[in-house]
Amino acid sequence: MKQLKYCVLLLMMVLSIGVKGQCSMTNTAFQNGEYLTYNLYYNWKFIWVKAGNATMSTVLSRYKGQGAYRCSLITRGNKRADNLFVLRDTLLTYCSGNLVPLYFRKGAHEGKRYTVDEVFYSYPSGKCTVKQHRRDNDGIHHWKTRTPGHCVYDMINAFLRARSFNRSGWKKGYEYSFNIADGNSLNPAKIKYRGKTNIKADNGHTYRCLQLSYMENEGKGYKEIVRFYVTDDANHIPVRLDMFLKFGSAKAFLVSMKGNRHPLTAKVK
Repeated sequence: MKQLKYCVLLLMMVLSIGVKGQCSMTNTAFQNGEYLTYNLYYNWKFIWVKAGNATMSTVLSRYKGQGAYRCSLITRGNKRADNLFVLRDTLLTYCSGNLVPLYFRKGAHEGKRYTVDEVFYSYPSGKCTVKQHRRDNDGIHHWKTRTPGHCVYDMINAFLRARSFNRSGWKKGYEYSFNIADGNSLNPAKIKYRGKTNIKADNGHTYRCLQLSYMENEGKGYKEIVRFYVTDDANHIPVRLDMFLKFGSAKAFLVSMKGNRHPLTAKVK
């Protein structure tokens, strides 16, 4: 029965390919059932401390009756970290089989604040329209609808797409520009390629990695939000993430992986 359900969902995704074609991209990196775990570290007064863990999972699901990938990123601080700064973030995105964004949600418990961001995507007459929703810490809801005339992505969808980029012609310093949405704003963003390096993960292994920066422009020039290191093979699995947060900085190091789509050829030792 489980196998039948998987086949039905896969068929629904195949049938959806070709719809919303201008915002589509071929997924070459991940598959149903990929599950990654990470250790989190925070920089507290210039000292890096173990502060919690994170998981990233991708499964076949449905969104409004069509087959879709559901990808979630969940971060949880430990008790030690909670004494310094509470961090409980849950990010969720749905996208079609060809990575067209369908829905995004971020629930963020950071410090004493809890906010929710949502983005609902639609494509009437082939044009991308985003309905944005933000619930502030005080419980007030804000709604906006925009039809920007170009494709729009959210942070997790952009991250999934970056894993499927064809980097064969890239040189150090290459930049790819796009537009990013959250529950309130729509800003220019870009991913910058910074070359190759070896990264040791928290599973004891070292991987040959591609180094990429995710940057946003909120009106005062581009600011680096995340620097991530992905395996230099067909999986492009994130091995390390350096996050530049409003309250400081954090790092995530890979602990375990399962369900990777391709053989892991980037492992050095």
